Amino acid sequence: MLARADALLAWRPPTRLATRGPRVRWIQSLTGGCEQWLGADTPAGAVLTCARGTHRVQMSEHILAALFLCSKDLAGIVLDQAAGRWRRRVNPTLAGATLGILGLGAIGVEVARLAAGLGMRVIGTKREPGPVPHVERVDPPAETARVLGESDYVLLLLPSTADTRGIIDKAALARLKPGAWVLNFGRGDLVVDTDLVTAVRERRIAGAVLDVFTAEPLPAEHPFWTTPGIVVLPHVGGLHPERDTLVAALWVDNLQRFLADRPLLQVVDRARGY
Repeated sequence: MLARADALLAWRPPTRLATRGPRVRWIQSLTGGCEQWLGADTPAGAVLTCARGTHRVQMSEHILAALFLCSKDLAGIVLDQAAGRWRRRVNPTLAGATLGILGLGAIGVEVARLAAGLGMRVIGTKREPGPVPHVERVDPPAETARVLGESDYVLLLLPSTADTRGIIDKAALARLKPGAWVLNFGRGDLVVDTDLVTAVRERRIAGAVLDVFTAEPLPAEHPFWTTPGIVVLPHVGGLHPERDTLVAALWVDNLQRFLADRPLLQVVDRARGY
């Protein structure tokens, strides 16, 4: 099949694709992130498209849930119920807090809209800065430290590239407020795991909600599981009962464009890595 294929729809790259699929001119990835394709043996001239944008609604709602989880200590309340313990809490509001979004793409723009509706101040970074609705200030990646220092909640929505891997390390965490939270819904390797665990355990930051990890499933012995203040989500941010239908609609649109020799949607810039 690969030997006679002109187009490929797949989750991950088949081994030796360049050799086994020499005719492939277009690859549609089922996922938004494409680092698994960029490092693979794929035909040099093949156009790579991804499922960017198909997670916009469900991912944004999961992120909103994470913000409430942090600000209202919902995990602690559930644990108190399991222990039959009546403990009242005085929780801060999201209104008036600053949300810093690293990576103002389709999902970031939607989160900004929802957060602004809650009365939050939203700032963030974008590779090519420009006005973004509901975002007070859009900085270039070079100003990431500035965003970190002002944020009560830092949301990571960056792709995995040479510039972003390990971006949340000891130095970055040191710039955060003592009460700040880190929310990672981008890629697992954006965070240096040991540095984050240390910062949370030593109460240099309030905690973290993590939906993505360098190794998945997260190994049972990983300290994320047992560090108070870190909440582990099993990579559910983009899941939705109709997710496959959304991706299929993109595939059909791109297939029609491919057959008509028109520009494809959600093309991945191999040089940038997303």
